[in-house]
Formats: sequence, C-alpha cells, structure tokens
Amino acid sequence: MTRMLVVGGTHSGCGKTLVSLALMAALVRRGLKVQAFKVGPDFIDPGHHAIVTGRTGHNLDGWMTDAGTVQDIFTRHTIQAQDVPDVAIIEGVMGLFDGASGSSESGSTAEIAKWLNAPVLLVADARSMARSAAALIQGYTSFDPGLTFAGVLFNRVGSDNHVSLLAEAMKTYCPDVHLAGCLQRDDTLAVPSRHLGLMTADEHPLSAEHRDAMADWIESAVDIPAFLSLLPELYPGLPRVTPKVPVRARIGVARDAAFCFYYADNLRLLEEAGAELCFFSPLEDEDLPEGVSGLYFGGGYPEVHAEALADNESMRRAVFRFSESGKPVYAECGGFMYLMQGLRTGAGTLLPMCGCFAMECRMDVRFRALGYREITTMAPSILGAPWTVARGHEFHYSHISEEDPEALAIYKLRDRRDWRPQSEGFVRRNTLGSYVHLHFASNPALATAFVDACAGAR
Repeated sequence: MTRMLVVGGTHSGCGKTLVSLALMAALVRRGLKVQAFKVGPDFIDPGHHAIVTGRTGHNLDGWMTDAGTVQDIFTRHTIQAQDVPDVAIIEGVMGLFDGASGSSESGSTAEIAKWLNAPVLLVADARSMARSAAALIQGYTSFDPGLTFAGVLFNRVGSDNHVSLLAEAMKTYCPDVHLAGCLQRDDTLAVPSRHLGLMTADEHPLSAEHRDAMADWIESAVDIPAFLSLLPELYPGLPRVTPKVPVRARIGVARDAAFCFYYADNLRLLEEAGAELCFFSPLEDEDLPEGVSGLYFGGGYPEVHAEALADNESMRRAVFRFSESGKPVYAECGGFMYLMQGLRTGAGTLLPMCGCFAMECRMDVRFRALGYREITTMAPSILGAPWTVARGHEFHYSHISEEDPEALAIYKLRDRRDWRPQSEGFVRRNTLGSYVHLHFASNPALATAFVDACAGAR
C-alpha cells in the first residue's frame, strides 16, 4: 500500500521545497520507498527529488494536462508501479491556491490535491508572526471545503517561546487543524539558487551529509511515524504492463549539466512510440551517438556553460551536419539557443553555437517570458500535421537578437488568456526550435509523430 501527501505552501518561498526534500530524506532513511511528484511545470525540483529518493520524479500539471492524464501519471508510478512505493510525496507549486488564473483553481496545487483526493500538509512561514498565524491558517483551511488537510507545519520559527505562542494560537483558533510541528530556521540547509530557480541536481547534487541534515531537521519537529499514520492508504492494483514496442528509431537526447530540462513523461512517450533513447553530452562528447536518426535538445543552462559548449567545436559541427542532412532535430529553449549561430552573454561576448539557425540570442538581466503556452502548428512538421495542438510552458532570460530570414515560424501561440503576436516554432529543413517547453502528455501524438519522422530518416 502507498500513503500519499501533498506539501503545499502559503506562498512561494515559504520553504515547501526544503520541507518536501527533508520529508523524503527522513522517510528514505527509515527504509521506506518514496515516490516524488512536482506540481507545475518546474524541471529543477524533480531532479533534487530523484537524488533523495533514488526514483525518477514526475510532474503533475493541471493546465498542461487534464485530470485523467494527471491521475494516470500518478497511478502508474505508485499503486500500478512494478515497485510500489510506501509513500508518495507531491510537492506543490507557489501558494496552495495559485495557478494559471486568479479566478479558478486551474494549474494549482489545490486542483491536483482534489483530483487525487490527497491530503495537504500546509507549510507556512511563521517569521514575525504569532496569533496572526492562526488567522492565516484559518483562512487557508476554510477557503476551499473540497480540500482535506493533514496538518500545518510552521517554518522559520525563531525560539521555544515562539513555538509556544504558535501552538497556543492554533489551539485557540484552529482546534480542528493538526499542528504537525514547528521548524527552526536553518539557512545552512537551503539549496543554492540563481536565475530560473534553484541550482540543478547536476550542478549541486545533495550530498549524503546534506540529506541527513535535512532529515535531522524535520525529525526534530515532526513525529514522522505518528504523522504517517494519519495519511490515507492506497492499495496496489495490478502492475502497469506497457506492451513492448519494436524499436523504430534511435534518437539522440542531449543530457548533461547544460541540457537537463526534460519531462520524464516526454521520454516515456517517445519510448512507447518506438524510440530507443541514446543520451549524449554536448559538453563532453566529441560526436553524436552512432546510428541515431533524430536529435532532441531539451532546455537547461547553455548560457552558464556557453564557453565549454563553444569550445567543443567537434560536437557543434556534428550537430550542424546532422541538421543540414535533413534529419529530424527538435529543440526547446536552451536547446534552441544551442542550435543558433551564436549566444551573446550579458557582458556582450558572442560565443559560437551550432549554426543550424542563422540566429543570435542575447542574455538579459530580467526574464523575457514566463507562463503557460498553448501552441497550434500552422504547417506540417516533425511534430505532426498542421493544426496540431499542444500545451507547455515558457521561462527564459534570453531573446532572439538576430533572426533567420530562411526559418519559417509555424507556431500560433496562446497564453492563458489570449493569442500572442510573437513568432515561434522555427523550422529550417527538418529542424524545429522553440522557446516553449512542450509537455508531450498534453498531446501524445507529438511523440508518435516525432518518432515517425525519425524512423523515416533512417
């Protein structure tokens, strides 16, 4: 059986990522198998989840995918998994009720909790609060009667007296809400961050010592066995058996410290469509994997590793030749930047990239785009026929400073409110590049079409 819990927060920055990681670390240290999930489009947190749990993390997003898809992703990695976990921890996004809209729950942690019928542990930053904390908790726990709360966990508590005041306020004004614990502030446990969020697990893997310290921290405030006993149990069904599909194409997937932003379900859907995935490093490898008939470049931090990518001339030329040959290449955000002629740093230094697109991009001080996106293709492409619709997310600090006159923009782009006027989804030969990270589970036909294109190029 699997127990499940959603870790939600009162707002971004309240400490829900650290609490989630600490809970996972404490449970793993007790010998339990933990499966982690992340609400929303974030790529970075699932990487840290995987380091702590030893199992691939998965995204659950209520705007990019529908309820049935979210439930399918959850069950295939919990009660229908070959190795059923003891606990499923679902880390929320932003504040508990924040998502794609100010007037609906779309894309929110609350929406996912309701779709899965999972209880919420609410993390609240209690700095400089005492009795007021009870008012905050009362508001959150009564806002949506459809939610169930496993308890409240106060973070960044300053002293024993502070703990006493918080406990007294909760007992007086929120007697029906379980106070799971009060966590003392400890800045040494934080994962370093930069633009786009936390540093990635590739660049800052959580050490065994760090994981133990996080586990000690949460166990100092929470009675883990008692808290687990409060969580609902899901009983295993029959293990999910995915039919074995003959390999139709070998696809090279760029994966290293520069390119690490992939939805796990994108890779799964490619494999289920008949792809053999061959991972390679544009930073370290000199050539592409042997026998590949397609390439997939995810996002990441090419700007951080731009000099090393530029220095690897052998790989840049191999990617250019592959694109020039007309074989399928799909690239998102950072991967798209790598396929351009050059990347200009914030300091103004222009570094050569692959040159598949006669474009340049430039890094900016502030982000240039952030939010959900829906794309509609206006021409045939390696992702399918015209009028193919898919959903994804966009978040980047760079912009195209020099455009490619020979590249055709085939995406019609919509955000959560309306159509956007910008050009997107650039095609040259059979190479498609875009700043939008698509979630293939929003339209699984994307994966099939891409594998079809790669199989046809063998």
